Amino acid sequence: MSAASIRRLTLTNFRSYHAAQVVLDRAGLVVLTGANGAGKTNLIEAISLLAPGRGLRRATLEELAFSEGDGAWAASAEIEGMLGLATLGTGIDPPTGEELAPARKCRIDREPVGSAAAFADHLRVVWLTPAMDPLFNGPASERRRFLDRLVLAVDAQHSSRVAALERSLRSRNRLLEDSPGDSPWLDAIEHETAEVAVAVAAARAETVKRLSTALDASRNEAPQFPQAQILLQGWMEELLQDRSAIEIEDQYRVRLKENRARDAAAGRTLDGPHLSDLAVSHAGKNIPAADASTGEQKALLIRLVLAHANLIKQMTGFAPLLLLDEVVAHLDPTRREALYDALLSLGAQVWMTGADPVAFGAISGRAQLFVVRSGTVQPSPAGFPH
Repeated sequence: MSAASIRRLTLTNFRSYHAAQVVLDRAGLVVLTGANGAGKTNLIEAISLLAPGRGLRRATLEELAFSEGDGAWAASAEIEGMLGLATLGTGIDPPTGEELAPARKCRIDREPVGSAAAFADHLRVVWLTPAMDPLFNGPASERRRFLDRLVLAVDAQHSSRVAALERSLRSRNRLLEDSPGDSPWLDAIEHETAEVAVAVAAARAETVKRLSTALDASRNEAPQFPQAQILLQGWMEELLQDRSAIEIEDQYRVRLKENRARDAAAGRTLDGPHLSDLAVSHAGKNIPAADASTGEQKALLIRLVLAHANLIKQMTGFAPLLLLDEVVAHLDPTRREALYDALLSLGAQVWMTGADPVAFGAISGRAQLFVVRSGTVQPSPAGFPH
């Protein structure tokens, strides 16, 4: 098995970077260190845009532009990926004032492609950021988004299905508000809603099933990170275990029709996979992840991300690119060493950020170190401090 990796990353008018380039002499671990606010996260955010979706911050296209530029930005990478050497690029042109919102452009080897979904043929990207730390205590919507990100890394079309479900639900809600008695139109939109809802639920359920298997298979690896158990909660997902998609679609259409008055009163659809939840538990203590300590929750998240990366490697034959933003800052030395060992064992190219280079001393000689300062990225001449 191999690993997808970046050989050269180039940014133009992106976030805090007017122009920057990072050249790597090998795959493996990459460390970006620098003061808070120097632009470390901006750099890995650019990499995250070389994957389907809106990147690790879910920013608008306009927010990604350099503040002193003309509104355009670009990020590109020369990669060694699943189809060999390629150049992936994305960005927007300067706004003309005639369009309502800028259109994102994506290119592979300088040829236009329909969307960032095409990038998934070349590499898969997985990330973990501090914004994900409260995942287990936060709303179910955040866990669904986290799950959809996991699904998207193995199924590049998943975001299109999720977006289609959201559009279909919005259309139904508008009809219930404006024309509640228009049964033929409601029948039509509910037919479409049920079809795409089951497709979304099925993709989530399949990924959770595979990830559960991967978690079980890695039970005895990296014991410093507690074993996680996951379960997708939702009636539709549960029925998918032994019922056909057609049967569940029909059942959901009946529910939608029966619940029109209730949903109209609520102003939203109160039943469906858009309300499902991902339940995560600490297997060793047999408690919900939300009841674990802050440190244990972080360790559980790392366990999930490592298992997911291994799952992608098994499915594609290539380890994904990993983006770990400030992950080691709050790990004790034992867990920090365990994380480094797990990452080296995975064989992936891993981009890690951190304000304190001392935290990465244990991988001196096994990682490439770059120093980030106010819009510049340079290799560290001094190497890793100890």
